[in-house]
Amino acid sequence: MRRVVSLWLPFWPTDRLRRHRLAALSPDAPLVTRTHDGRRLVIAGACAAARKLGLSPGMPLANAQAMVPGLTVVDATPEEDAAALDRLAAWCLRVTPMTAPDPPDGVWLDTTGCAHLHGGEPTMLSALLEQLDEQGYVARAALADTPGTAHAVARFSGASSTVVNPGAQADALAMLPVSALRLDPEHGITLRRLGLDLIGQLVTAPRGPLARRFGPALLRRLDQALGRVPEPIQPVLPPEVIQVRRSFVEPIGTAESIVSVIALLVAEACELLEQRGDGARRLDLLFERVDGTVQAVRIGTARPSRDARHLARLLDERVEEVDPGLGIEAMRLVLPLVEPLALTQHGGGLLPGEQEEADLSVLVDRLTNRLGPGKVYRMQMLPSDVPERAQRPVPMHEPLPPAPPATGWPRPIRLLERPEPVDALALMPDHPPQCFTWRRVRHRITRADGPERITGEWWRRDGELAAVRDYWIVENEAGRRFWLFRQGDGVDPATGSLGWFLHGFF
Repeated sequence: MRRVVSLWLPFWPTDRLRRHRLAALSPDAPLVTRTHDGRRLVIAGACAAARKLGLSPGMPLANAQAMVPGLTVVDATPEEDAAALDRLAAWCLRVTPMTAPDPPDGVWLDTTGCAHLHGGEPTMLSALLEQLDEQGYVARAALADTPGTAHAVARFSGASSTVVNPGAQADALAMLPVSALRLDPEHGITLRRLGLDLIGQLVTAPRGPLARRFGPALLRRLDQALGRVPEPIQPVLPPEVIQVRRSFVEPIGTAESIVSVIALLVAEACELLEQRGDGARRLDLLFERVDGTVQAVRIGTARPSRDARHLARLLDERVEEVDPGLGIEAMRLVLPLVEPLALTQHGGGLLPGEQEEADLSVLVDRLTNRLGPGKVYRMQMLPSDVPERAQRPVPMHEPLPPAPPATGWPRPIRLLERPEPVDALALMPDHPPQCFTWRRVRHRITRADGPERITGEWWRRDGELAAVRDYWIVENEAGRRFWLFRQGDGVDPATGSLGWFLHGFF
């Protein structure tokens, strides 16, 4: 099922000026852009602060300056705004391979088949809006089955982020004004005079009189929003983005034919990469179906690659996810993210007996492609003595910073997600446990080493000011080694409950 995001930037011209030309201007200072309307100057765009003061686009500039003394006024640059909107649409390629500008202040994103790569639709929208906010742009977004519904909900629902459930276009549009359908302004005025203020009323109205009165444009917009009539989005890619395409005389639909076309597309793309001295980091394979919809498959690599065999194999493993429908009439391979890739020598080192360093990127790519993003990672050591805070997972392709100095005590190869309480028998306060019971199994301890005292990190929270853990490495009769700790120093109750816990295994 098709899913489309409408991204709306209500203050696009002024937000762009604040970011690039007026960075020193206070965020609370009202800012407007001006343009000519015949012989008079009018406001073309107004920031949020200006609109709170009653200023709006179309207002005579002289009236605005009289209402707000010291108003910051800048000439409107619609050509620059449009060019920047194109660049923003290209920036959104990190979310989906199908994006297009929606002038003058929006962007389309066809996210069909892409949401699971970003943690689901709500998470994807939240992350997109958060990244735009960090760059200084106010934005709203809505996701729905049709561009018309997404466009209307993003601009008229009042919510910053909205996900319309599949098939729920009519319910989402029912209470929105008819102007949300992107109608001619005169049509909107006439509809309101007829008492048709809401889209829900328009849906239930007789279609014949509406068609005679307003022509086909009104019903076409309504049917597009409800999904009765398709509304294609033509993606726009920057000229520097590598893309190759194959169209077919007869639609294809079998896995074998798709795999053969993938090989051709990847080989052609790798030739272009080699000419530029680049390697692919992200590949989007688009399937243009006979019914006008497009399916997308995205893969990524741990490091730049132009190995045609490896890249084709990654895409081949995703073919089973493709629904050809009535047939695929064209396939397109887009490389939205590439990085420089120098030539390397394979087949061993330069010196006799020198071995080539193993390249794990191929294995990482295949595991990530099969298991999903975020499932393949390595651990980064952090400067903390508390075991559960001493490391964090990072993607395999991120370089690791230098590790902090080691404590001198060995660490277990496996930590429990949370320390689990055990029943232990030990002499207080400095002796190791003689035995302990964990999950109804009693372990008699034959050897022990410790204690290693770890105190709480008082700068994090007050509850750790006096916290103490005494860790012991213990071995049972069967030779299994455990990492136990006692909560507290064994003397002062303020340092802990004196309970014993199992934290890991050697």
